[in-house]
Amino acid sequence: MRIAVLSDTHMPSTMRHPGELGGTLEEQLASADLILHGGDVTEPSVLDWCEQFAPVRCSLGGHDHFDDARCAPVQRVEHAGWRIGMVHDVEAIPRGIETPRELARAIYGDAELDVLIAGDSHYERLEYRDGVLLLDPASPSFPHHRTTRLGAIALLELEPDLLRASIVPIGETPGAPNPCTAASVVIGRGGLVEASLAGERVEAMAWRPAGAPPLRV
Repeated sequence: MRIAVLSDTHMPSTMRHPGELGGTLEEQLASADLILHGGDVTEPSVLDWCEQFAPVRCSLGGHDHFDDARCAPVQRVEHAGWRIGMVHDVEAIPRGIETPRELARAIYGDAELDVLIAGDSHYERLEYRDGVLLLDPASPSFPHHRTTRLGAIALLELEPDLLRASIVPIGETPGAPNPCTAASVVIGRGGLVEASLAGERVEAMAWRPAGAPPLRV
């Protein structure tokens, strides 16, 4: 099972969907079995465009003022025994939340989730802690809140005994460098198997780029 994860596809009025920016976004979506959108779609036509590649599920963000059967505040997916939850924003964390498991229970409604996806920040996040993967795919079109340009998405590959997660920069826009950094983890049922950041192997994965807003969990 291959899941493409994207979020925060804020599009300028001159563009209909993020594929118009070029890069490898269409290629990545075309290889997916499912597309998860973390919200701030802004226009449901973006979901229609995504759905030509694979089924779509979306978590509603603060800029999503429309009704759509593909959308809900919280999305949950399970495949090959891996449990995934997705919301748009986890910034307003209730007091007393200190661990990913507590976050999963309070915000996603399920303490047994293996992967917690959230968008909104526009910064990539890939952190494995306490048996939970925290994932933010950044934005394919408005990364790090810079001007419209190519950014990143995330990919999840699920097998019965392994989960692979990657932050994937999707190209370079002339004159507007992509600020996102590639990262990946492989997780087994017993914990972290391997991790890499910017192509270099690392011993642990607890990382967000400089300038990213702080998160309490």
